[in-house]
Amino acid sequence: MREDMRFKRAEECDAKDIHALQRAAFLEEARLYDDCNLPPLVEPESATLLAIREGYVLKALRGGRLAGAVRAKMADEICHVGRLVVWPQLHGQGIGTMLMEELEARHPEAGRFEIFTGHKSARAIHLYEKLGYRAFKTKPVREGLALVFMEKVREPSSRSAGSPCGSPSRRPSPSP
Repeated sequence: MREDMRFKRAEECDAKDIHALQRAAFLEEARLYDDCNLPPLVEPESATLLAIREGYVLKALRGGRLAGAVRAKMADEICHVGRLVVWPQLHGQGIGTMLMEELEARHPEAGRFEIFTGHKSARAIHLYEKLGYRAFKTKPVREGLALVFMEKVREPSSRSAGSPCGSPSRRPSPSP
């Protein structure tokens, strides 16, 4: 499975496709929370473009086609992860797991990774726990929705300083 997946840093020309994927992926969450106004569903395409320009967006390609994506932004030694999305018809094939593992590998300078999801999002919570994330805070948003904040702390010996991965000003070379 991993051999037919390629991971690349997203470029500005990917914004439209990643935005469409995000909307498709979060429709499932909208049904779960009975809320079609979740931020990933209502934010404009320009927000996806901004995430590509100012942060780090990793895309997964299978057979040359977009299969999934995830965002990250470094702040100090914390890598804030968000918008992990996989096409719904590709769920259960390990793409989300591979995206998270690849994202973590591309951010060796991170001492901690943080991500959040809704409290009813059992699949996402299970995935993050499987990857070593632990809940550290729950924040009520409204009736029927609380956000679960999860973190993964890296041992200092397993990170290296000076990686440009999270820096918007220095981009690593694209993956082959």
